Amino acid sequence: MTSPLGSAGTTVPGLAPDAYAGWRASGIGALTERLERTLILELAGGVRGKTVLDVGCGDGDLALALWQQGALLTGVDLSAEMLATARARAEAKGAEIGFALATAERLPFGAATFDLVLAVAVLCFIEDAAPVFREMARVLRPGGELVIGELGKWSSWALARRVRAWCGSALWARARFRSKRELIGLAKQAGLDVQTIRGAIYYPRVRLLARLCARWDRLLGRLTTFGAAFLALAARKPAAERSG
Repeated sequence: MTSPLGSAGTTVPGLAPDAYAGWRASGIGALTERLERTLILELAGGVRGKTVLDVGCGDGDLALALWQQGALLTGVDLSAEMLATARARAEAKGAEIGFALATAERLPFGAATFDLVLAVAVLCFIEDAAPVFREMARVLRPGGELVIGELGKWSSWALARRVRAWCGSALWARARFRSKRELIGLAKQAGLDVQTIRGAIYYPRVRLLARLCARWDRLLGRLTTFGAAFLALAARKPAAERSG
């Protein structure tokens, strides 16, 4: 779980490093995080020697995993608290990762800078995701890859989170759940070629059921995205500008 970057320069209430640590320490959180991370890394492919940007890097957990695979990492986040935690974790591991305070809509990098851009659980707290897609596409090199991980619209998790919003949760009141069609449309509007979109986390948020059903998660993710709490999309920036 990475740190959602709020739109228009606002952080999201209820998200802090200790909340992330608590989620990963829980049984269902650890299982869910592992399945989501496996899917994201699979779509990212081999990263050794590649320049990689982690948008909404949060406490640096994903950035560290990519660095350990040989990537040349940069992370951005809107939360100074998250970045302080990410820097401390990187220093403890001796990881050379650059971190910067920035919004997803205005990345402080030149065009065609990165081989790979990742954004996990970022768009779910941004109302208009089109500018974010365009910005991430801008900093990608021709032929570069974008990998997005987002909260799925048609799942029991999304339903439960909507109920929590109705009950007064400030965090989930701001959430935006997107469908497969929406994510593909956003990528295409940004001029990217969609390679694949897969699902994960088909079980309800019940620890026992999660343990029983997790073994089927990967298979379901290859068959359908309906019912998936997590959607992962991989898209490529064309190697040459399209004419016309």
